Amino acid sequence: MIHAPLLPIIVFLGSSVLLVSLFQRLGLGSILGYLAAGILIGPQMSGLITDVKYTQSLSEFGVVFLLFLIGLELQPKKLWSLRKTLLGFGGLQILFGSIVFSFLAYLFGLSGAASVVVGFALSLSSTAFSLQSLSEKKVLNTEFGRASFAILLMQDVVAIPALAIIPSLGLNPASTASVQWGAFLFAFIGFAIFSRTLLGPFLRQVASLRSRELFTGVTLLIVMGVSYLMAHVGLSMALGAFLAGVFLSESEYRHELEADLEPFKGLLMGLFFISVGMAVNLSLILERPLTILALAVLYMGLKGLVIFGVGRIMQLPREASRRLSSYLVQGGEFAFVIFGVGQSAKVLSLEWTQTLTLIITLSMILSPFIILVDEKIQSIWMKKRRPLQKYDQIEDSDNKIIIAGFGRFGQIFGRMLRSQGIGFTAIDHDTEQIQLLRRFNFKVYYGDASRKEILEAAGAKKAQHFVIAVDDMMTATQIAETVRQEYPHLKIYARARNRQHVFELMALNVEHIRRETLDSSLVLTGDLLVDLGIPADRVRQMVERFRRHDELMLQEQFKVRNDPNLYLDVSRLGMEQLAQVLKEDAQKSYVDSGSEKKNELSS
Repeated sequence: MIHAPLLPIIVFLGSSVLLVSLFQRLGLGSILGYLAAGILIGPQMSGLITDVKYTQSLSEFGVVFLLFLIGLELQPKKLWSLRKTLLGFGGLQILFGSIVFSFLAYLFGLSGAASVVVGFALSLSSTAFSLQSLSEKKVLNTEFGRASFAILLMQDVVAIPALAIIPSLGLNPASTASVQWGAFLFAFIGFAIFSRTLLGPFLRQVASLRSRELFTGVTLLIVMGVSYLMAHVGLSMALGAFLAGVFLSESEYRHELEADLEPFKGLLMGLFFISVGMAVNLSLILERPLTILALAVLYMGLKGLVIFGVGRIMQLPREASRRLSSYLVQGGEFAFVIFGVGQSAKVLSLEWTQTLTLIITLSMILSPFIILVDEKIQSIWMKKRRPLQKYDQIEDSDNKIIIAGFGRFGQIFGRMLRSQGIGFTAIDHDTEQIQLLRRFNFKVYYGDASRKEILEAAGAKKAQHFVIAVDDMMTATQIAETVRQEYPHLKIYARARNRQHVFELMALNVEHIRRETLDSSLVLTGDLLVDLGIPADRVRQMVERFRRHDELMLQEQFKVRNDPNLYLDVSRLGMEQLAQVLKEDAQKSYVDSGSEKKNELSS
């Protein structure tokens, strides 16, 4: 009996490990795995866990940590700089989606207040699911990927005040609502003053002790303490955690706070989705399977049309708008929270809460298949588009160098090689750029360097060196994969956009990699240091030391790139080591210059 409390924990962890692993292997994502685990172990199926309320109360902490981390990311200055994109894409999507679904809910017989709550909740998409899908498909940096991020970010921002407003729409008297808002304003002002005056110095003192365990404990204390205080005055714990995150977003310890909470957030968010799965009323599906499925399809169809329309209003191309809608067509995790708050405030009935929860869950289950269909459409569209412009017939030559991408970066290679009379074969995918280059007597072929037949025609079998100078990271990685797989004898010289891109290329055993901005930024920094009065020889030594140290850091970070905590530790340690080395160099230089002056005076 002593070990009885361990059984639920073992059941949670065991079902999560098995089903999340299975669903990720199937390409359906971890969220669906957690939902499936909840349905499986819940009282309506296996009955391994029967205390659903206890699980739900524990899983609230998952939402608390999620909102704290969202608050840390929502720096006021950053939000202000993105205001046009957020209000454009995100604002219009929430507005139109809320209107459509509120009207539909009202037609189904819900009250005005309930319709507004349901309409807003249904307009939201899953941040966790969508961002994971966009990252896995490597489309987050595309035009529709950036629009997706803007919509998701705006939804997160707007969902927070909704958690505070919804209780005032229920059966509570007006005086209770006014007391809640008074408590909120009091808590907001109090924590703002506390974070600006006492919290910063306190965190600095804790950080100076260099105890990671203590810093993690303080972080947990801040999140749970503020959440408890907000709950104590009758407000949402999640709202308190969000405010704490926002006020700490400008702190110098923001990244460390985020790294310390990431493991807790992941586990507790998993528990949150398990609790949602346990609360799914399977009897509704058995009683009205066609009705529930029809409602889920209607919901996704209308939402897809709304998002597509917003994309077109914001002047996204038709193709990008379609892809935007396919990635955001599912319901969001905040909808579950809002339905729960709405039920507690007696705005929504239990039956409607269960029905809507089931619809959102079904939309999440169907969403990966919608993305697969979208990819199939995209593939067919690309095949139809490709014949519109035939690739050039590449002349047979004995060039030992192939350059993929002949924009600003690739042209430097071309000009240097041509000045030395060294032949090369240049391939580019931009027809306008090619026409411009041909006016300057550059021989550039139109083609896709990631395709084997194009590389074959360019003489990849006989070549010795391959330069990847394309601008797009995903295309560059695809080219590297093809070259490494089909022509392993070629030495690859690759242009990288950032550190993550370097890691992708290093994983393909590309040895010669240069980040496009590193050299120019180091040179410009050197010019600034010289203008500040530091001797030019010493600046050159500093720049070279920085370059060597950065290369070593890349190697160490590459080894731990898949572990966020270790990656952060290695990066932090590397920055401290570099600062120490440069400081010691500066002191040595000062001592040397002092001894030189003494020698001059004595002579």
